[in-house]
Amino acid sequence: MEKRSEKIWHEPTLATEHIFKGKIIELQVDTIELPDGRTATREIVRHPGAAAVIALHEGKLIVVEQYRKPLGKTQIEIPAGKLDPNEEPQLAAVRELAEETGYVAHFVQLLQKFYTSPGFADELLYVYFTDQVTAGEQHLDEDEDVIVRLITLEEADRYIASGQISDAKTLLAVYAWKLLQATGKLQ
Repeated sequence: MEKRSEKIWHEPTLATEHIFKGKIIELQVDTIELPDGRTATREIVRHPGAAAVIALHEGKLIVVEQYRKPLGKTQIEIPAGKLDPNEEPQLAAVRELAEETGYVAHFVQLLQKFYTSPGFADELLYVYFTDQVTAGEQHLDEDEDVIVRLITLEEADRYIASGQISDAKTLLAVYAWKLLQATGKLQ
């Protein structure tokens, strides 16, 4: 078997064109050099990162239902949001849970972190778990409109089957919850 050149695993950037800078994302187009010397472009979305919370209360998962414009429909998701500048992911997770749902987490533990779409974005999502929450007061952003729900595992399965739960972080949450139910462990 022929050994591949280590050069294939690196694409040096020759130029970067900044296309857009918004409140949440930035878009750039990089011109890169391929291993054989040819050039190509890579469209890259820069994101500050985000945090999400798998929060259980009295044996039910705390979720929010909200309209997602890119999908053109509502989705049921675990609470999540972007990191503020220099904000620790753990603090963002606790903040987002309280803001979106009114539930206050007394303790959270990191379950997993992953890149949401590494083919075009650098967003790193931190997913935390808690089953130590108390009800509080919701503090939504002025452009947020969500319905808070507490759902059973059976309801979560139905929402997955119907497509109302279809994002990676919430699918991960449901499967981690199932693992916890079956083994007493999250991982």
